[in-house]
Amino acid sequence: MQRDLENWLLPRLERAAYCLAHPVAQPGDRGPLSLGIDLGTSAVVSVVLDAQALPVAVRLDWADVVRDGVVWDFFGAVKLVRSQLESLERQLGVCFQRAATSYPPGTEASISTHVLEAVGLEVGCVIDEPSAVARMLRLDRAAVVDIGGGTTGVAVVHDGEVTYSADEPTGGHHVSLVLAGHLDVSLEEAERRKRKEGAALWPLARPVFEKMADIVRTHLQGQAVDAIYLSGGSCTLPGVQPLFAAAFPDQRVILPAPPLFTTPLAIAACGLQAEEER
Repeated sequence: MQRDLENWLLPRLERAAYCLAHPVAQPGDRGPLSLGIDLGTSAVVSVVLDAQALPVAVRLDWADVVRDGVVWDFFGAVKLVRSQLESLERQLGVCFQRAATSYPPGTEASISTHVLEAVGLEVGCVIDEPSAVARMLRLDRAAVVDIGGGTTGVAVVHDGEVTYSADEPTGGHHVSLVLAGHLDVSLEEAERRKRKEGAALWPLARPVFEKMADIVRTHLQGQAVDAIYLSGGSCTLPGVQPLFAAAFPDQRVILPAPPLFTTPLAIAACGLQAEEER
């Protein structure tokens, strides 16, 4: 049965944001913990869930270690993941042996698994990003569009199974490139201003998101879906949900917020399910 957005997903996304802002040990019997690590183009995010799939700890570092589905700075990625892992273990008083991770559809899973293995973690689950969200929400006749830093991923779900997935190299990084050119600033400054001044910069960013909508439209041709779920940090920009709603009038376009945590939460949830099945 599909998980309820209002009562299941949104409270967990809000709790993830709270855990990031308040990195303290959570009291109570948490049961077995599941660690999910999302190696994104703009950020590395680690999420720890308890046995009820509630976030208990989150780490986020804005970083440029992955580009277009490739870990171009392997040692930088390993250093970040190791730092987040050690910080989480200190906070929670545990030692993680396994973690779940993900990859963009159409790329090699090893781009993420090699990083986890390099920090001494066993890979308990690896899944492509939009499929992770689809599995977490137990969707039916729906599509998940994961707009990450470097790519736009699409997964189509029928009867609880992912029947189609694809990925195209257009994402938030390309928005930043456009902003850097228009504003005559560095890429780093464009990234910062995009996060801080999203509403003011939306007219400049809009054409890139229109291209993303065209990508999604191409991949959904002939697919019977009732709803489109948006995820990924790039969806934080105001205007994204209305743009997709206008582009896909025959489907409900749903953007759970804050979208930055949807994919990392889904990765950890898939890891929790894998632990339960062990």
